[in-house]
Amino acid sequence: MQLTILTVGRLKERYWLEAQQEYLKRLSPFARIKLVEVADESAPEGASPALEEKIKNLEGMRISKHIPQDNYVIALDRLGRTMNSREFAAAFAELGLQGKSQVTLIIGGSLGLAESILKSADLRLSFSQLTFPHQLMRVILLEQIYRLFKINRGEPYHK
Repeated sequence: MQLTILTVGRLKERYWLEAQQEYLKRLSPFARIKLVEVADESAPEGASPALEEKIKNLEGMRISKHIPQDNYVIALDRLGRTMNSREFAAAFAELGLQGKSQVTLIIGGSLGLAESILKSADLRLSFSQLTFPHQLMRVILLEQIYRLFKINRGEPYHK
């Protein structure tokens, strides 16, 4: 399976980079992972809703340039569908059965994703109704991807 993780913003802090590298190493036997980072826009505190939409749309245009047409696209969205880890693993197993071996997972910036990206996604997935920093979300996503491969192989992992 070829997975692309498409994110707004870069990981700068060493501890996030180290966590990311650890999960990429753990995932190497299961899938090819490509990380694509697009620039984020500065979002001033107290920005108007119109400015926030403009920022998300600018980031969305950058994101859309990196989404291959033949990929199954999962947009991480706080208001999306929720799944537990076993359901997430089953969804990936089903993609494999359908011959969909190229998947792009998208993490937005601090304001979330542009509506155009959300509407074009095959699945809008929520990990929680809570809001997480996008740097932490990247590590959580990688951990859950690792977990789903372990589940689908019938290998032990935390319950």
